[in-house]
This record gives sequence, structure tokens and C-alpha cells, in this order.
Amino acid sequence: MMTITLTMAPETQRKLVERATRVGQDIETLACELIERSLNSEPTLDDILAPFRRQVAESGMSESELTAFFEEARDEVYRDKQGAGR
Repeated sequence: MMTITLTMAPETQRKLVERATRVGQDIETLACELIERSLNSEPTLDDILAPFRRQVAESGMSESELTAFFEEARDEVYRDKQGAGR
């Protein structure tokens, strides 16, 4: 068994206390379970794509602009592969 000290943002601490109260556990047990669950699970596709989706939303790109961007990138890769095969 290991004992550690965590420093967290006040908002994170508030959420942890609220959840522990809601589920009827002490904070230490809940924190340990959350850490173990996180370490024992693989990220979902939504987890993996979250940073990209956030960047797209912050960029202000429309859906059609994003589609055009990917189509151009795809076409460029295709052209490069065709040129390399000659």
C-alpha cells in the first residue's frame, strides 16, 4: 500500500467531495477507485478525439471548411504517392 499527497484545484476538490458524499464513500476510497479505474481502462475514441474536437471548435471552422481541409490533405497524399511511384 502506498500513501501519497495530492494537490488539486479547488474546483476538482469540490467535485471529489461532492461525489464522495453522493455515493457514500470517504474521499480517500473514492479517489483510489477513480485512479484505479482510470489506469485499468483504455481511452475511448471520444477521449482520444476530444482535444482535436476542442481545437476545431476553437478554430471557428465550419463543417464544410473542415471537410474541404481533409479532402485537400487526402488529395495531396494521393498525389505524393502517385509521384513517388514513377
